[in-house]
Amino acid sequence: MNFRSTPRHRRSVTALLLVSVALAGGCKETPGTPGASGPSSDTGIGSPGPDAPTATAPGDPSATPSAPGTSATPSAPGRPGTPATSAVPPTASGGWITIDAAAQAAATKAFFARKPKPVTGNPVKVPEFNVGCTTSHHNSDDPIVLPKLVGGSHNHTFWGNRSTDANSTAESLRASKATTCNSPDDQSAYWVPTMYQNGKVVDPKEVTVYYGSRLKDPSRTQPFPFGLRMITGNAKNQVDTPDKQGNHFWCAGIGGDIGRSADKTFPVCAKTANIVRQITFPDCWDGKHLDSPDHKAHMANGDHTGACPKSHPVPVPSVSFVISYPLSANTDGITLASGTSFSMHADFFNAWKDGALAARVRNCLDQGVKCNSAGNF
Repeated sequence: MNFRSTPRHRRSVTALLLVSVALAGGCKETPGTPGASGPSSDTGIGSPGPDAPTATAPGDPSATPSAPGTSATPSAPGRPGTPATSAVPPTASGGWITIDAAAQAAATKAFFARKPKPVTGNPVKVPEFNVGCTTSHHNSDDPIVLPKLVGGSHNHTFWGNRSTDANSTAESLRASKATTCNSPDDQSAYWVPTMYQNGKVVDPKEVTVYYGSRLKDPSRTQPFPFGLRMITGNAKNQVDTPDKQGNHFWCAGIGGDIGRSADKTFPVCAKTANIVRQITFPDCWDGKHLDSPDHKAHMANGDHTGACPKSHPVPVPSVSFVISYPLSANTDGITLASGTSFSMHADFFNAWKDGALAARVRNCLDQGVKCNSAGNF
């Protein structure tokens, strides 16, 4: 690792060496549900996010942890914000973060007591709402996998909450009001490994974050608890799946795919199209934990019947990133900070305002209709 020798970094490196190899390695891939659908054809990929300056991520694109990056905006931990839904603080044991069961049961009861807003107009019959986002900043931190280890990760590209760094907590995210997504009610943090082309950072042109359901019956979907976090994908995976249906980029726009990159891992898009990657998280929760040791075990995909399995009985929104990169005719030399294109993975840290998220889930997902970023039909 090419860390600069400063007291701050020596402390970070010492702490990092005490973390297990499994934790630092990132994600273990969990097979998805066959036939699970993504966003509807009306993707809303042009949803404008607020104008925000894009930082240049430092460092060399590498699958190994890189030198600490510099955020485009200050990213010190924020002040304690609005209390979580739980009446008592979550408790952590062996990587499991357990919520207060009584408080969660009360929150669930209150949610389903909400009367949904009557559907008006003729919305698309897809359980979905979205937020449009732009890049916020870059750093070599990961507050889910490597909390408090500044510079301990490969480089990430963040959108949403501008304060996200190694020291971020649910409370600090909620205390920070600045977001690069087009809903001020969404203070969540989202991130993926930084993309490079021949060593130069390539930032997304735009990102749409969808909240939907892939379950047969979405009507019992309820909001995430405040502070829930999860990852999807596998940073260690450097090759395609045997069936060639794995971690793939594709072309969106007029003309679409017109060829393949020299290494055959990326499509070459027409000049009127962009490289796009969709990453989807599971939509079933165990109802007990905000996080788990591998940051996946508390979540699951629907089973073969299209319902949540008994081990993870709570339907929650399925988060899906649709990331559009401004690349077209030449896609040679593309890598990710975590390695090849097949190492793409994503992180989500929920810090939505409780009432705003509950309204969108109740009005849109539970009624099986598509809403916009403001939560309207």
